[in-house]
Amino acid sequence: MTRIHDMGGRFGDGPVQPEGEDEPIFHEEWHRRALAVTLATGSLGQWNLDMSRHARESLAVPDYATFSYYEKWIGAVADLLVDNGVLTRADLAGEDSPADGAAHPLAGRALTKDKVAGVLSRGGPTTRESNVAPLFEPGQAVRALRPAANRLVDGGHTRMPSYVAGARGRILMAHGAHVLPDSNAHGLGEAPEPLYAVIFPAGELWAAPENPDDEVVLDLWQSYLEPA
Repeated sequence: MTRIHDMGGRFGDGPVQPEGEDEPIFHEEWHRRALAVTLATGSLGQWNLDMSRHARESLAVPDYATFSYYEKWIGAVADLLVDNGVLTRADLAGEDSPADGAAHPLAGRALTKDKVAGVLSRGGPTTRESNVAPLFEPGQAVRALRPAANRLVDGGHTRMPSYVAGARGRILMAHGAHVLPDSNAHGLGEAPEPLYAVIFPAGELWAAPENPDDEVVLDLWQSYLEPA
């Protein structure tokens, strides 16, 4: 079953309307704070980027369908804080506090403002050494596996969009080995494997593309692909 967040190539949503150059980065002040809270809580080291993405995708369907972009971020952060034992639901509701005023066990990991620039400049690279041998090379024909599913965790997180499942393309380039989200999102380890840029003709992806000869480039992990 296609997840609610997997909307790439879906018909009926109308054209994408790019914002103008004069649009503000944040439309509301709380959007800025939502980004800050997401970065600050992520620096506590209790979850990784793939877990964070999975949390957003796992929001209740009615919430995901109605939440704005940053509401999804905050909803996911709240779930991650509770699920990983950082805070309780009572904490989030402002109903609980340490009776003795003791500092939180993770207080030492707080992302203070003097550390922000360094943290952002380092980013979160996902390249790793791997003992998984590359199976494909540039120019080789491949096919994306069907269905677009996590094959380690039933119903789990994957970065393979549903619209590419079963489509035939060719390898454009190899990116080296990268952390496998399907494993990392579920605490099963980074399991790095080769990652490829794969070119797919639009006519291979959709039944009625506006321009069938257009091409779409997707970054796909080796375990998402098979020889065509």
